[in-house]
Amino acid sequence: MRITIIYDNETSKKDLIPDWGFACLVEAYDKTILFDTGAKGAILLGNMKTLNIDPESIEIVVISHAHWDHTGGLADFLKENSNVSLYIPSSYRIPPDSAREIITVKEPMEICEGIFSTGEIQGSEQVPYGDEIEQSLVINTDRGQVVIAGCSHPGVGNILEAASIRGRIRALIGGLHGFSEFDLLKGIDIVCATHCTQFKAKIKSLYPDTYIEGGAGLIIDI
Repeated sequence: MRITIIYDNETSKKDLIPDWGFACLVEAYDKTILFDTGAKGAILLGNMKTLNIDPESIEIVVISHAHWDHTGGLADFLKENSNVSLYIPSSYRIPPDSAREIITVKEPMEICEGIFSTGEIQGSEQVPYGDEIEQSLVINTDRGQVVIAGCSHPGVGNILEAASIRGRIRALIGGLHGFSEFDLLKGIDIVCATHCTQFKAKIKSLYPDTYIEGGAGLIIDI
């Protein structure tokens, strides 16, 4: 499987545009999935063009949560390709005619063979922004689960717990916000902290052998 970061606060290639937000392309099980859409459609589509990603090649769009920096590019993307299945948390409302198929997600569910949603997760008052509702994407591999998170508002621990019902966690990719329970990352093969993560340097110092620098343009083959 391959994960390409399209939208991030930083870039790994000079010809891409950085901006506050997150989006990535997931290619697995013969499916092409856009996870989140960043903040601005022009930047999302521009970075996709630079990365030679054809919007019409995408079959599924998954939105982690309703914040503007993850949904802002959705309308412009759907103007390019509305023939997609769109998976959104049930707490997020969009016009009903915006995509070919809209699936509202509340409980954990299989999106397609080998690819799952954690379902809506809500954290607690002990977690910063824990009252925010979010879903994460889980992709099964022969060596464990790859978890892709938008901002981890419900807490990384809660997300990993929800994903681990399908097996050990092999990789964690995405925004981790103010996550500081660093011991939770022990045993994970790949950690790529992007977007809103506050303690990237600390995570890198604790897990130098498994940490990968994020940024738009990064490609992770797993």
